[in-house]
Amino acid sequence: MSSESGVEAKSGAEVAAGARHRATGTRMSTGRAGDRIFAGAARGSGIVVLGIVAAIGAFLVWKAIPALQDNEASFLTSEEWNPNAAPPRFGIAQLAFGTVMSSLLAMLIATPVAIGIALFISFYSPRRLASGLGYVVDLLAAVPSIVYGLWGLAFLSKHMEGISKFLNSTLGWIPLLGGDSPGKNSIFTASVVLAIMILPIISSISREVFLQVPQDHVEASLALGATRWEMIRMSVLPYGRSGMIGASMLGLGRAMGETIAVAMVLTFVPGINWHVLENGGSTFAANIANSFDEASVTGRGALIASGLVLFVITLVVNMAARAVVARRKEFV
Repeated sequence: MSSESGVEAKSGAEVAAGARHRATGTRMSTGRAGDRIFAGAARGSGIVVLGIVAAIGAFLVWKAIPALQDNEASFLTSEEWNPNAAPPRFGIAQLAFGTVMSSLLAMLIATPVAIGIALFISFYSPRRLASGLGYVVDLLAAVPSIVYGLWGLAFLSKHMEGISKFLNSTLGWIPLLGGDSPGKNSIFTASVVLAIMILPIISSISREVFLQVPQDHVEASLALGATRWEMIRMSVLPYGRSGMIGASMLGLGRAMGETIAVAMVLTFVPGINWHVLENGGSTFAANIANSFDEASVTGRGALIASGLVLFVITLVVNMAARAVVARRKEFV
């Protein structure tokens, strides 16, 4: 009898739980009108964004196909860029090298500085100073690209020649920093400008990640006798590693798409040059900005084809950044 009573009680509990679940599901499915409208608007906005991205990709492919069919050179491996010739010959090897190299150097320069700023604002500076300093750093993101380009052309490039010669003389044994004629309008100079431009992006995201570290972890580390740096090293940095990586990759994607600032600083020299301190180089965005007005129909198709490659690279970088950040649900 006791076993039968237990089975009946268990069955009754399951029936009651099922009834509550169905009632909750009914309320969630019906909901209030405002909730349904908001959910539909959010879903529609996401679909619209995906549609815009797909439309941009389709447009680039549609406009690039005729030029790619007329091209007499290898589009992916050729360093020559002469789409206005007869027959047209163009490739993206030099543009891809300049884009990736300048963006990677910018990320390597900006990431340590940005993370240091984020740590100082989050854990070292007084509250009043932290608020003002965070505002100033975020304000850098609002400066137009043309301002950075003018500053790089009129001021920074004049002082970069001496720095380039110093790096070449002391670290010239490193292949990237070698060469016989370091100059001021180089990939390295463009990378410094890009580093300043992406610094507020990396710093802001890293600061938000650090502020999400559980306060119990911070206080426990300090209570056990850890110094402030030991607390950061053991409690903050491991917790925020994925966020810092995601911030750096988002900054990398931002640097890859920069146009005016790089176009104003770099001097175009044909061919790939592995010595980043020497004058010369080009990127996808800078080449499009400098060549579009004078391009023929085939030339514009070639520029659009190079833009398609940049579109794909930037999309992959941002998707990779999102995947890294999504590994930790706290930062989603």
